[in-house]
Amino acid sequence: MSHLFRLIKILNVAASYRLYEFLDQQRSISLLRMLLKIYGIPWFLSKNARRDKNSRLRLAMQELGPIYIKFGQLLSTRRDFLDSELADELQCLQDNVPPFTSPTIKEVVELSLGTSVASVFSELDSQPLASASVAQVHAGRLKTGEEVVVKVIRPGIEKTITADLKLLKWAARLVETHLSIGKRLKAIEVIDDYEKIIFDELNLLIEAANTTQLRRNFSDFAVLYVPKIHWDYCRSNIMVMERIYGIPISDIAGLEKNKVNLKKLAETGVEIFFTQVFDHAYFHADMHPGNIFVAENKPDQPQYIAIDCAIIGSLNDDDQQYLAKNLLAIFKRDYRKVAKLHVECGWVPPDTKIHEFETTIRSVCEPIFEKPLKDISFGQLLVQLFRTAGRFNMEVQPSLVLLQKTLLNVEGLGRQLYPELDLWQTALPFLENWNSKRLNPFTLLSRIQENVPGWIEQLPELPKLVIDAATNSRQLEEINRSLVKKQQSIEKELARQRVRTRNSGLAALLFAALLLYPPLSTLVSNLPILAVGLAVVGVYLLYFKR
Repeated sequence: MSHLFRLIKILNVAASYRLYEFLDQQRSISLLRMLLKIYGIPWFLSKNARRDKNSRLRLAMQELGPIYIKFGQLLSTRRDFLDSELADELQCLQDNVPPFTSPTIKEVVELSLGTSVASVFSELDSQPLASASVAQVHAGRLKTGEEVVVKVIRPGIEKTITADLKLLKWAARLVETHLSIGKRLKAIEVIDDYEKIIFDELNLLIEAANTTQLRRNFSDFAVLYVPKIHWDYCRSNIMVMERIYGIPISDIAGLEKNKVNLKKLAETGVEIFFTQVFDHAYFHADMHPGNIFVAENKPDQPQYIAIDCAIIGSLNDDDQQYLAKNLLAIFKRDYRKVAKLHVECGWVPPDTKIHEFETTIRSVCEPIFEKPLKDISFGQLLVQLFRTAGRFNMEVQPSLVLLQKTLLNVEGLGRQLYPELDLWQTALPFLENWNSKRLNPFTLLSRIQENVPGWIEQLPELPKLVIDAATNSRQLEEINRSLVKKQQSIEKELARQRVRTRNSGLAALLFAALLLYPPLSTLVSNLPILAVGLAVVGVYLLYFKR
């Protein structure tokens, strides 16, 4: 019954915000469109009646609650098929929600840790510092004196998420089946990705592990600081982390007041991003302004502080090579190489016509390159590349979608800090350095050295592997010889049958000829008919049973 009430609530919100305008005029979907239109007749009474439809979709998602807000944020990353205006609108979704008060933070912590709050914390604020869609954060201090923040998952949120996901999957099947954009949208695939992301966010042990890995990656780099995780007090629904102090990256006035070098800050942000992508192949994929701070004590050599590592992107070797080689080729406007790389990497079908793909890419990129490089959005160019490849059935990997979203965030932040930021000038050295390191003989030698220990470990097993291989080879040879003998035996038997058949045919013809011999045929009137029949049998055996 609760599912029914939830569905009615969703339909009511969809009707009141006139979301039927997003539906096609197809007959298969016209009934739903008509019902929503009739159900939503009082729309003119709403204060949002005059807003454009993209704005109304955002407001509807906000009204439906945390799960739909998160889904809208994820959907905003799929700029390879969404209109830019709709993607921008969905990216503005805020997930500031009222904090939960029951059970209390004290009760949640004690139940999770199995001990009293007083035995772990000297202080724990009952009022949250921040409250988001699936979790909220409280300030505290450990008994050892360290200032910390305690992040806890909203009680009961998993049940709500599971119920809403069922409805979203139903809607995704409807979209893929009945809407013209359905197949390009890959709505079911988007929901599946969302399901994985949202359930990963519900497990704070995953976020804690991501944070620890990112901190380790930048342990020797002063440009990015990642807070320490206190693992003794982490569980799947609770995470205790070092508390940080800094200026929010979006607070330009605060940064200027602290005399932070904004040009250096913007360039450093881009360098951090490309270091993560091309050196670590592991990047913070939720770098919106709420998760990025700037240290107050280093204005001339700005230091970033990153929090909320629930969403992390990682690139395998193929993804990394695809991205780097394609971007280098785009820098050189070598569109044929871009087209070939897409095919070689398996991102578009192998039967794609290279010259057609090359022409399409050129038609998209050349108008962009007519502008000065500093005025070209690096992120938007990547979006255009993915969107163009989508026309040739390119299946974009989730890791590349996350990277595209992160790059757009980084570029937006960088140009907000320093409008003259030339992302291309910053990116090119990283790409060239990555390419030269990949082809460097010392790099190849180091890769061999990395594999040597594994090869040494396998040496004791080598004789056994050789013997097993030889044994298997002999067994295969015996099986092959046995099959050859059987085949030869069958062929001999077939040959004998053909000889017998041919002899039978000759005998039948000979007997028929004797029966047709005039002296004999005159004795019995039916002998000619019998002879003709035998002759037919003989011909059949001779020519059709070979």
